[in-house]
Amino acid sequence: MNLHKPQPPKVTHISWGAITIEGLGSGKDYKLWPGGGRPWDWTETQTSHHAGIQPADVAELMDHGCKAVVLSQGMQGRLTVSHETQELLQAKNVDVRVAKTKQAVKIYNKLAAEGIAVGGLFHTTC
Repeated sequence: MNLHKPQPPKVTHISWGAITIEGLGSGKDYKLWPGGGRPWDWTETQTSHHAGIQPADVAELMDHGCKAVVLSQGMQGRLTVSHETQELLQAKNVDVRVAKTKQAVKIYNKLAAEGIAVGGLFHTTC
């Protein structure tokens, strides 16, 4: 019996205001998970630099089976992570990594290459 687990898509390029994901194309901000991803629209969850990454943003990643989550803080580290989001991830025993975007991409790609069910939220400015 072959139980193929979907692999997280690889980030192939990152620069100010642009990210390219294997099989998904390019955009400004992206949510990624094993087997896919989509553009990350902050207005869906009231995410902002000050309010931070919201629980609903990471809940979608967990719904796709992520056991590890990489949260990017933007290129200059201006995006925060809300306290509620940190509590949710801790309660679900999710391995969380938070870093500026370029470092976050390196962490995410490394975990994906290791076969870990990793998801990520990537912000390409600020």
